[in-house]
Amino acid sequence: MKIYIENLNFNCIIGILDFERKKKQKVIIDISFKYTYKNRKTFIDYSEISKNIEKIMKKRKFKLLEEAIIFIENFLYKNYNIKKLNIKISKPDILTNCIVSVKNN
Repeated sequence: MKIYIENLNFNCIIGILDFERKKKQKVIIDISFKYTYKNRKTFIDYSEISKNIEKIMKKRKFKLLEEAIIFIENFLYKNYNIKKLNIKISKPDILTNCIVSVKNN
């Protein structure tokens, strides 16, 4: 099976610029991963993962998108039986003429 969590968005402190450390900004997170589903005991609760990611991002206040991705990767691999994890974090409002994103892999 493959789970997609797309357009998970919320406001948090992220970035290295002075104003980014003071004011929350919108982030958009897209995640996908594969896992083996055999029965209800092996299913992965995507709502739990979504809540955990938002909680991590708000609590940790990462300076770099890369640091956030690595932390989330480690958390998900440690706590869930998943493989082929893809994470993309976007900051849609940081620049006026584009959306900036970082993706693993």
